Amino acid sequence: MASELTKVYEEKMSKTMTALDNDYSTIRAGRANPHVLDRIMVDYYNTPTPINQVGNISVPEPRMIQIQPWDTSMLKAIEKAINMSELGIHPGNDGKVIRLIFPELSEERRKELNKEVKKKAEASKVAVRNIRRDAIDSFKKQEKKKEITEDELKGLEDEIQKMTDKYIELIDKKCDDKCKDILAV
Repeated sequence: MASELTKVYEEKMSKTMTALDNDYSTIRAGRANPHVLDRIMVDYYNTPTPINQVGNISVPEPRMIQIQPWDTSMLKAIEKAINMSELGIHPGNDGKVIRLIFPELSEERRKELNKEVKKKAEASKVAVRNIRRDAIDSFKKQEKKKEITEDELKGLEDEIQKMTDKYIELIDKKCDDKCKDILAV
């Protein structure tokens, strides 16, 4: 019974982790990662379309992303979308493909990115703790209504605390890994 009541909160905590992974995948760490393009939309015949749906994205070198549009008439639109994004990299266009060359990160930029990574981790921890609080509030209401016993309430609180600790630990590990990735020269 206990795990049935906590399952919905486990799913919410898991979604928090997925959101953190998505956030981290868009933070570049000195080498080319095609996920930095995930949030950039291209005007494809007056329809905002993700870049990965208008061409082939590859990483031919550690610090280069190459975008080969399926329709070469899209080159200008892709280039414009990248320039208007917050990526901070100017695309090179040879008439067939667009190349994004990622410069080495300066020490200062690495420190800024580290702060950003830690801020996102902290926000995720707050989200997980809020889920724990909501769960415990819900369990206490059920106990008041006599839907669960006092012992079951204690068991549920312990279970949700263990779950919270597990996710906080996972967030810390992801944060540490991403920080190491950024600081690696």
